[in-house]
Amino acid sequence: MNEKKPNGMALVPILVFLALYLGNGIYYEYINPVEDGMGFYVMSVVIAFVIALIVALMQNRELTFDEKIHICAQGIGDDNITIMLFIFLVAGAFSGIASAAGGASSTANLLLSIIPARFAVPGLFLIACLISMAMGTSVGTVSVLVPIAVPIAASTGVHLPLCIGTVVGGAMFGDNLSFVSDTTIAATKTQGAQMKDKFRANFKIALPAALLTMVLLVVLSLRGGVAEIGQFEYNIWQALPYFVVLVAAICGVNVFLVLCSGVVLFFAVGMATGSLTIASAFSSMGNGASGMFETMIVTILVASIGALMKENGGFAAILAFIRKHSNSKKGGMFGVGLLTLLMDIATANNTVAIVLAAPIAKEISREYQISPKKTASLLDTFSCIAQGIIPYGAQLLVASSLAGITSMSIMPFLFYQFLLLVTVSISIVTDKE
Repeated sequence: MNEKKPNGMALVPILVFLALYLGNGIYYEYINPVEDGMGFYVMSVVIAFVIALIVALMQNRELTFDEKIHICAQGIGDDNITIMLFIFLVAGAFSGIASAAGGASSTANLLLSIIPARFAVPGLFLIACLISMAMGTSVGTVSVLVPIAVPIAASTGVHLPLCIGTVVGGAMFGDNLSFVSDTTIAATKTQGAQMKDKFRANFKIALPAALLTMVLLVVLSLRGGVAEIGQFEYNIWQALPYFVVLVAAICGVNVFLVLCSGVVLFFAVGMATGSLTIASAFSSMGNGASGMFETMIVTILVASIGALMKENGGFAAILAFIRKHSNSKKGGMFGVGLLTLLMDIATANNTVAIVLAAPIAKEISREYQISPKKTASLLDTFSCIAQGIIPYGAQLLVASSLAGITSMSIMPFLFYQFLLLVTVSISIVTDKE
């Protein structure tokens, strides 16, 4: 297939999206703040992308409107996009019924009950890592653990922003590695990589950062007081399905089978323990699936915009820029990372950032012969770093709201994210694939 002629104007739809979404976010977050403090969520990401799609459809008058719609349909109909949409639905149902069955709270409380009091803060990091890996959602993990972290910070005398930053860091670790996370699904499916291969590549990057974070937190804990954690109620049966799902996912079992098995297990456990009824089980699955609708719509819109930009020479323009400033494989990997970082900073959504950057990243990987698993790992890791640091991202906004502090106050204590940036950079510099 002939390579498209580079055309920077084909990137205008993305610039329009950034101007609308980021511009409105900055205005309502800092210039004219809204009451709930979530200014970056005033402008719907869906509406911003719809306007960007309209701009894309207005470009390239050499094509008829019907031809442009056909190009959009081809982008949406890509096998990886279709699989991704289906997985999003099942993952939403799993998350919904798992929370309703009491799995998240029981798992967190079970782990808290076996942690030595002095090491409550490092324990929170470990728990956040495990919970997020099992749940596949960093926001969900933050929502479960921050209400527990606040009294722990008070009883130990540990600075509250440090305690909250610890939870957010662990949540991002798990989200980055989880087999049921939408970011993992998006990164692997758009690059044609196997989840287990991407997990192994990611683990080599994330584990050193996590271990360094643990060491740092242990040192800080030894200098602090002893926590009075108290007693947390849990049901071992409600926690068990999470561990089954986690082990199955790590063993490389098909993601559909893992998620469906998780749904069945939580349904059975919920009915057996009385935490669910048939009506509440189906309702929670429906609510969970509904929670993924915006992500699915954005995926469809981004696939359409991406297909049009590629047809009009936008991707070729980006590749030309990277070729001009890099003549090596390592430079290409840094290019993928920087592209993902910028997309996440602009959209404040790591899944959207991955879907948006993925087609260009795939072209870069072909150009510089970067393996699909490595590209998927870079997409997920760099989006995790950005999403876990930006003060207007859902993770820090939810955490700060639950803790009663500002998101900016948490930023200096996001040790894991900063260390992850260091370890991923080292992995690129020392890459020998």
